[in-house]
Amino acid sequence: MNKTDLVNAIAERADLSKVDAKNALDAAIAAIADALVEGEKVTLVGFGTFAVAEKAARTGFNPRSKETIEIPARKAIKFKPGADLEAKVK
Repeated sequence: MNKTDLVNAIAERADLSKVDAKNALDAAIAAIADALVEGEKVTLVGFGTFAVAEKAARTGFNPRSKETIEIPARKAIKFKPGADLEAKVK
């Protein structure tokens, strides 16, 4: 499913126009992204939790040349599915 398919599904289920469904989806995605940028955790009960995790710097290696390289510290987005979502997928 891509974004267009998701907009169509939202429009059909919520009895909205496709334009309104796209605006609602864009607003929801922007709100989640803004919260993650601020370092907040976003919990959608029944769906899951989005959070930002700090990844420490580490030493890795290039598999082709076997050289060791330094991998810098970074932030990563994590998603943990909720119990309801996991139950539906199983």
